[in-house]
Amino acid sequence: MTAAARALRQKASASTTDPALAEFEADVIAGFRKPQKALSPKYLYDEAGSILFEEITDTPEYYPTRTEMSILRERAKEIAALIPEGAAIVEFGSGSSKKARILLQAVGPLSAYVSVDISAEMLVEEAKTLRRDFPGLNVVPVVADFTQGFELPREAADAPVRVGFFPGSTIGNFEPHAAAAFLRNAADILGDGALMIVGADLVKPAGILNAAYNDNQGVTARFNLNLLTRINRELGGNFDPSAFEHHAFFNRERSRIEMHLASLKKQKVRIAGETFDFRMGETIHTECSYKYSIESLAALARGVGWAPVKAWTDRQGLFSIQAFRFDAGTGVRQKNAQ
Repeated sequence: MTAAARALRQKASASTTDPALAEFEADVIAGFRKPQKALSPKYLYDEAGSILFEEITDTPEYYPTRTEMSILRERAKEIAALIPEGAAIVEFGSGSSKKARILLQAVGPLSAYVSVDISAEMLVEEAKTLRRDFPGLNVVPVVADFTQGFELPREAADAPVRVGFFPGSTIGNFEPHAAAAFLRNAADILGDGALMIVGADLVKPAGILNAAYNDNQGVTARFNLNLLTRINRELGGNFDPSAFEHHAFFNRERSRIEMHLASLKKQKVRIAGETFDFRMGETIHTECSYKYSIESLAALARGVGWAPVKAWTDRQGLFSIQAFRFDAGTGVRQKNAQ
């Protein structure tokens, strides 16, 4: 048996014993079998991808992060006023804690801050620095896929109220029906009376949007192409990343940015024992970022039991932070009315 064959066998064996790797493999195979090859954007965020995304947020063209942080800084006291003393804050997909820090500095005593993320390495490191910088705060990291159900740690489950924190316009990475499903799942996790604070990118001219996802430094392109490197490393793929290029554009009809990886030639790629054909110009759809109005996100949230409480925007109307409160009775009434 050749060294390459042994490596592939070991990789296949690992995927059967590591649930996360097995899920990644299954999703890649299923996604590449579709007429439009596609993968969930969550797979962009391995350790390298998470670092690259932080670099994206510093590019001149990428306005969402700095705009959201400016809203948080300006409105921190107003947002904190909605969070009762002793509450537990649960951040979905925490990654870097720089936005949570602004909120944590403004709120009163908490039962816990629970950071939930699929990237264990960054989660553990961020928890260490938060404990150092907020010595009186109970920081509880949870390694989990926040799009799925997960069990809250006792510190949060026992709190009088739980507050979901979902910044970064990550809500836009879901298809609208999946965004509604996420909010329903968050309600199940957080419970009746919970508060949910969501960052959402707003509809705006296409030129601003296209520039934000095609920065001149090429950081977003590297972030997107890193997905192929990850597949090679974790699933024994043989992608040549230089044979693909990053495409991102605003789909006005669907009010979303789309990110793709486009094949520069006709080629075959082998992954986990399967071979996939790529035509020249054929793409892998890697991410969507839906753009909402305050009214359209409120309507989506209201449909699954989250009542709008308040919304804040920057002066240019580029971005929004919106607060919702969950009423289990409202959710039941909405469901019965359908």
